[in-house]
Amino acid sequence: MAGADASAVVRRHLRWFFAGHAYRARQWTLGPAAEELPRLRVAEFAPGPRTGLWVYATVGAWEARDDPRLEFLIAAPERDPRHVELVTMAAWYHGRRGLGAGHTLPIGEPWLPGSSCDYFLVSLPYPFGPELEVCNLRDGHLHFLWLLPITAAEREFKVREGVEALEQRFDASALEYWVPDRASVV
Repeated sequence: MAGADASAVVRRHLRWFFAGHAYRARQWTLGPAAEELPRLRVAEFAPGPRTGLWVYATVGAWEARDDPRLEFLIAAPERDPRHVELVTMAAWYHGRRGLGAGHTLPIGEPWLPGSSCDYFLVSLPYPFGPELEVCNLRDGHLHFLWLLPITAAEREFKVREGVEALEQRFDASALEYWVPDRASVV
C-alpha cells in the first residue's frame, strides 16, 4: 500500500476511534527522524468522550520498519509538544532497533518535569483496547502500541521478573499512569 494511502487509513482509524475529540496534526521537525521519516506525523487528540487525557499517536511510524508495522501512542495529562517529540523518537528508534510489546525504551531524562519515569514500557494499548490496537490496511494490518512511562526501578523489575509480573504490580496498585510524579510500584 502506498505511503500516503496507508497514512490516510491510519488517520481515519484514529479519528474514528477518538470521535468527539478535537484533533490536530503535528510534526516534530528536529533530529534524525525529520530526515529519515519525512512523512511521519503525530495526531494530537484533546480530552473527550474516550479519555480525559491528551493522546499523541504516530501516523507513519510503520514506514520505519515493515515487520512488524507499528504506530505508537502516549496518553498524557496535559498538552505538550514534548509528547510529539517522544512518539517521534519511538518511531525513529523502532526503525533502528525494532520495538515490540514488552520492550523498554530509555527516554534519557524524566518523562515530564517532576517525574521519576525515565523509560517507556512498550505495551498493548490497554486503556483503549483492541479496537484501537489493530488498524486494518488493504494489504494487511498494523498495531498501535502504548508508550507507558515507567521508572528505572520498574524497568529493572521487568528485566528480573518479566513483563507479566510488572503488569500485575501495576494492576494491584491501580496504576495512575498519567500522573507524572507517581510513586514506583516496586
